[in-house]
Amino acid sequence: MTDDKDVLRDVWFGRIPTCFTLYQDEITEREAEPYYLLLPRISYLTLVTDKVKKHFQKVMRQEEVSEIWFEYEGTPLKWHYPIGLLFDLHASNTALPWSITVHFKNFPEKDLLHCHSKDVIEAHFMACIKEADALKHKSQVINEMQKKDHKQLWMGLQNDKFEQFWAINRKLMEYPAEESGFRYIPFRIYQATTERPFIQKLFRPIASGGELHTLGDLLKDVCPSAITPEDGEQKTQVMIHGIEPMLETPLQWLSEHMSYPDNFLHISIIPRPTD
Repeated sequence: MTDDKDVLRDVWFGRIPTCFTLYQDEITEREAEPYYLLLPRISYLTLVTDKVKKHFQKVMRQEEVSEIWFEYEGTPLKWHYPIGLLFDLHASNTALPWSITVHFKNFPEKDLLHCHSKDVIEAHFMACIKEADALKHKSQVINEMQKKDHKQLWMGLQNDKFEQFWAINRKLMEYPAEESGFRYIPFRIYQATTERPFIQKLFRPIASGGELHTLGDLLKDVCPSAITPEDGEQKTQVMIHGIEPMLETPLQWLSEHMSYPDNFLHISIIPRPTD
């Protein structure tokens, strides 16, 4: 793995200023003040919002409190998507702070998975890491790790410990010297304008002739509508961690440096703002 540690740090410490407000129809004992928080892009809503929950529960009648869920402009926010992905997909061209509405009733069963404990988040996170390693190394790296290594990955994410997480995660980002990269690139492409959850398929980082595949090659193959038509204007933006990477960027480099802690590249295709 090429050592661009500054990039890894910038990705890890990315934050989104957020204002949480209680849904107007929730019944409260007194007025609920908004709650402000810097959300880590790489984490999950249900992992970092304990303070938000406590803040609003103080003004609620206990019998009115059931499972907390979050919504942005009418869209329920999937807790099992990383926070940065949610923002890029739904809110990247809006003014900050990001305005999220908090609900304690009417859980949208059709749209969201339940999350009754942090164990559920850990299970989802580890399942993603295992799937990514199956693509990258036929699961050899993750299976050779001890249980405590798996735990260290999770605790590093949960406690926001960069060094603790990367001490283990760097092993998942390595590949044999005789190879030029991973077997396949773990990625998911999300489109803001479609109901389809995401696009995922097998895609190698190296072409059959030995040259490096780029982000542009991936999009051309998997989601050609995201690439500018030659005669038309660009209608979409391709976002990873809130930035638009150059389409010439090698996929292998992106996978090593711009993946979320779950080891996937989460790529958002969103409409380009018209103003």
